[in-house]
Parts: sequence; structure tokens; C-alpha cells
Amino acid sequence: MNFIVSSSYLLKNLNAISGVITSNPVVPILENVLFEIESGNLLITASDLQTSIMVELQVESKEDGSVAIPAKILIETLKNLPEQPVTFSIDDQNYNIEINSDNGRYKLAGENSADFPKVPEVTDGYNTMVNSKVLNSAISNTIFSTSTDELRPAMTGVFFRLSENSCTYVSTDGHRLVKYIRSDIKGDEVDHDMILPRKSLNLLRSILPLEKSSEIKLEFNASNAYFSFENVQMVCRLIDERYPDYDNVIPSDNTNLVTLSKSEILGSLKRISIYANKTTNQVRFKITGSEILISAEDLDFSNEANERISCDHDGDDIEIGFNAKFLIELLMNIDSDKVILKLSEPNKAGLIIPESMGENEEITMLVMPVMLNDNV
Repeated sequence: MNFIVSSSYLLKNLNAISGVITSNPVVPILENVLFEIESGNLLITASDLQTSIMVELQVESKEDGSVAIPAKILIETLKNLPEQPVTFSIDDQNYNIEINSDNGRYKLAGENSADFPKVPEVTDGYNTMVNSKVLNSAISNTIFSTSTDELRPAMTGVFFRLSENSCTYVSTDGHRLVKYIRSDIKGDEVDHDMILPRKSLNLLRSILPLEKSSEIKLEFNASNAYFSFENVQMVCRLIDERYPDYDNVIPSDNTNLVTLSKSEILGSLKRISIYANKTTNQVRFKITGSEILISAEDLDFSNEANERISCDHDGDDIEIGFNAKFLIELLMNIDSDKVILKLSEPNKAGLIIPESMGENEEITMLVMPVMLNDNV
């Protein structure tokens, strides 16, 4: 089997799928990428068994065939080649591969394509279309608050619920929660739920076309989700777990409202958290009138700091503690210039709501308090 392809064109497509390849896979052949040629089209597949990404590109070839090629050595070779046509010659008997460029020849050992795991197909599933920028926004607004605790697998992914009037995305790690709703993505009269793994979503976000709005075809069934756009396809295994009842966790009686500048509170938290205990990252909010006193201390090192910032406050005075790391991360993922803190009691969850949101989006962020010493 022989084919000719542009070195930079091939490298660009390999880079798009290389994130799925792990350095120490469960099955050794997954260190390879699968090359399959049919009628002048080259389909390249990379997989880690949980997620598979395929890209299709045109090459010059007079024959069909397939081979598994070591991904790392191939990508490194192409990275160091100037733009030029390269010729691949594959021995169908022993899978040896020879790459010829204008000024060199490179030989490497391939493997039998039959040993490469088959990519699952999504059959008997539901499908819909999603805008690439909308999907990117949904992933970016939720993925950072997923859990890394493998003992709670449901929380290591993002929950999708496609309903008749909207699509809801939820992520939580038990300390904070993000609920993101898009009213410009609609399904049918039946709710469709799925949990997509964090790694798969990170890979998807890295390859989504964002230069212009593109339509992404999303298909899914009980076990897999399938994304298709331009010359790229991605299949990922869904997390087969029951997601926590997030609506019951979000309080509805937080009537103590604090409106403040996002940049002011974020800057203050970044400075104050330097002086907080490195284990708890605890910062204290003392809200009185139209002012917030933000403070932190680390008794082990005699460090302490405090700052005052102004706010619009509608409700009773309150003193409450939060993990600064979680607050900073939530705030950094808000686009609005002003945010609203919705509080009730020092031992109950607080809500963070952007004051201004996009036309078709609704964002609710929840953060659990840290018990203050004098409230114990």
C-alpha cells in the first residue's frame, strides 16, 4: 500500500487527535494511530478505549489498505519536516513502513490494523444539532467544577439533560455546583440524560471549530455519544451512573442579596487568599450595610490580611466563610461585570449569579460554606 500526502496537512490532522493517545495505554496497540485508506480517503483513528477520535483527509493513493502506525515517532518526524509531499510505503506482509521525503528516508515498524480496537457505533440513538460556539460555552462553563474523585464516577463528568424547551448542563464536585441552561438547544417531548466524561469533553473542546459557527451533529444512546463535524468524528463512552439530584441541592430561599463588581471581588480574593491557611483556603466575608470585609489568617505562620470593598446589599448583616480557591475559580468563569451573591445562613450554601447573561443562557453557581471557628 502506498500513498502521498502533504506533511503539514497530515501533521495538522494528527495533532487534532493526538490528545486522546496516552503514554501508557491498557492495550499497547493504542500507542498507534490507525490508518485506513479507501478510494483515496485516509481515515485516521486514535483511541484510549473510552474515547475515539477520527479524522478524514484526502490523499493520493491507487489502492486501499490499513495499518497501525506508532503515533509518537510519526508526529515527531512530521514536526521536524518542512512542508512537502511525503510518500508512505507500507509492506502488507510485515507492516513495515517507509516514509520518503525530498531529502530523506525513514523506516519504522507498524502493526496489524486488525489488532486495533473497533470504534463503537451509535445505533438506535437520538440525534440533534448543536452550534459549536454554544457547545464550547457549555463545556467551558461547567467542566472546571467536575470532581476528580474516581470513587464517585458520576461526578467526574458533566451531566447533560436535553428536554423539549432547553438543554441543561450540570457539574459538581460536592463543594460547588454549576448549572448552565441553554434555551437555544431543544429536544423532543422526552427528556434525554447522559453524563459525559471530563477527559472526553476536554478533547472535544480542543478540536471544536470556533473561527466560525459550525453545526455539530450529536447522536447518543444508552452507552455512547457521537459528535460529528467537518472532517472530524468523536465517539465517547458515557458514564453509566446515576447523577445526584442537583435541583434539590440548589436553595430557593437565599434572600440576602449582595451585588458587587466581579473584578473587585476577584482581585481582593486573589490577594487575601495568599494569607489564608493552605489546607482550608478559608476566607471570611463580614457583610455589614453596603460594605464587605474580606479577611483571612493562617495561625500557624501568624499571617493575616483583610480588605474592604463596597457593595449593594439587600438583607441582614451576615458573616460567612468560603474556600477562596473555589470562589476564585467560579468567578473567573463568569463574563458579567457584576455578580450577585445570594446568601441565607452562615452554614448554608451560597449562590453566585452573573448580573448579566447571554440572551439564551442561564447560569447558577453554588458554593458550600466553610464553617468559621466562632460558629462551631
